[in-house]
Amino acid sequence: MRFLLIILLSTFSLFAAKKPNVVFILVDDLGWSDLACYGSQIYETPNLDRLSGNAVRFTNAYAGGSVCSPTRAAILTGRSPARLNITDWIPGYTGKKMKLLSPQIHNELPLSEVTMAEVFKENGYKTAYIGKWHLGHEGFFPTDQGFDINIAGHHKGSPPGGYYSPYKNPMLKDGPKGEYLPDRLTDESIKFIENEKDGEKPFFLYLSYYTVHTPIQASKRHIEHYKKKMSSLKKTAPIIERDGKTLASQNNAAFASMVTAMDENVGRLYKKIEELGLDKNTIIVFTSDNGGLSTKKTPGPTSNLPLRAGKGWCYEGGIRVPLIIKAPGVQPSVSHTPVISMDFFPTLLDLAGIEKKEELHKDGLSLVNVLKGTSQKLNRDYLVWHYPHYHGSMWRPGAAIRSGKWKMIEFFETGEKELYELSEDLGELKNLAAKYPEVMQKLSSQMDEWRAANDAKMPSVNPDYK
Repeated sequence: MRFLLIILLSTFSLFAAKKPNVVFILVDDLGWSDLACYGSQIYETPNLDRLSGNAVRFTNAYAGGSVCSPTRAAILTGRSPARLNITDWIPGYTGKKMKLLSPQIHNELPLSEVTMAEVFKENGYKTAYIGKWHLGHEGFFPTDQGFDINIAGHHKGSPPGGYYSPYKNPMLKDGPKGEYLPDRLTDESIKFIENEKDGEKPFFLYLSYYTVHTPIQASKRHIEHYKKKMSSLKKTAPIIERDGKTLASQNNAAFASMVTAMDENVGRLYKKIEELGLDKNTIIVFTSDNGGLSTKKTPGPTSNLPLRAGKGWCYEGGIRVPLIIKAPGVQPSVSHTPVISMDFFPTLLDLAGIEKKEELHKDGLSLVNVLKGTSQKLNRDYLVWHYPHYHGSMWRPGAAIRSGKWKMIEFFETGEKELYELSEDLGELKNLAAKYPEVMQKLSSQMDEWRAANDAKMPSVNPDYK
C-alpha cells in the first residue's frame, strides 16, 4: 500500500509540475479588420470568433514592423527590428533610383541572437516550426535557431509554387496534386501535437501560415460562396494615399475565401487540442505579422478601414493587427492596452513559469498582469516603428511613434511630420501638428532617444538621384 501511495504521489507531482504547452499561430498579412470579431462585416471567421470569446482579445496590438521579416525577427527575439538591423523584408528593396539610399540590413536572423525557441528547448520543451520562415537561407533555418523540427520554413516570403501542390518548397514534400497549403500545414501541426500529447516533454509549436499573403489564390471550398455574397455589393472608389491607392471595401472574393479557409484550419487545430484534453494546459497565441495589404499603386486585396492605409505603411492600417491570447488561469476579456510583437517572448516565458531573461528580450514586456486583469498599464512611455526603406505599397522612408493617445508620423525624404490623436481620430485623418507644437517636440525628442538606444540605421542622400 505504501509503495502504491509513493507511486501515486510521484505521478501526481510530475503531472502538476508539467509546464504548459505553447501554440503560437502567425498569419501573414492579416489585417486588423479582417476578422468578424474585429468588425469585418464581410469575412466569416466563426472559429476565431469562438477562440476570442474564450481568450483575451487585444484591440491595440501592434506588429513590430509594417512588413514581415522585421516583425518575425522581433517576435522570436523580443528585440526591436532596428536593434536587430532587420528593418525591411529580406532581402528588401534598395531604392537605387530613389531620392534616398536605404540602409543595408541583415539578410538573416543572426545565430548570435537567442530565440524564444532556444529558451523553451533549454527548459525541456519539444519545439517545432511549421510554415513560413523568411529569416535567412540554409544555415539560418528554424533548426539552426532552436527548433527541433522544421516543416516548410525556408528563405522565401511567399509560397514559391502557390497555394496548391506541387508547392516547389525545398522543406515541404509535395502532397497530392491540388492539396491546399493551409490544410497541409494544419495537418502537419495536428500530427505533431498528436505525437507529443503523451510525451514527457511539453511542446512549443510555432505555426506560421503563408496565407493570406500574395499570390491571392482562392480556396476552392469557399470561393463560390463569396462570389455570390459579393455580387450585390456596391463598388467603391479607392482612397488616394499619396502615390498609392487604398481599397475602400472588403470586396475581393478570392481573398475572402482565403481568410475563411485560414479560420477553418485554426478551428481544426483548436478542436484537436480540445479533443486531446490539452486545452486546459495549452497557451494559444493568434496574431499577424503586419497590417493587411490594402495600399499599392493599384489597390490591394483587402481593406483595413476604419484604419488608414495598409501593409508597408506606418499608419495604423500597416501596423495594428489582431491579437488573441488564451492561457491557463486567464479569464476571457477585451484589453485596450497597447502591446507589440516584442512582448511575446517575455510573456510566454512568464506564462510557462520560466525565468525571464531581460538581457535577451530587452524591448519586450510581459503581458501577464494585463492578461490576468490585475493591471492594464505597462511600464513604458511609447512605441516606435522604424521603416527607413521604400516599399511596393508606395510607402517612402519614415517612422512613427505612439505615446498614449498621440501618434506622430515622420517622412525622411521631406522631414515632414504629422500628428494624430488616436482616441478621437482612429483613421488618422486630421493632422494636428500645427495645433500642438509642444506634443510634437516631446514626441520628436522621444524618437531621437529611441533611435540612439536602438542604433537605428537611417537612409542617406542618393548622390545619383535625378
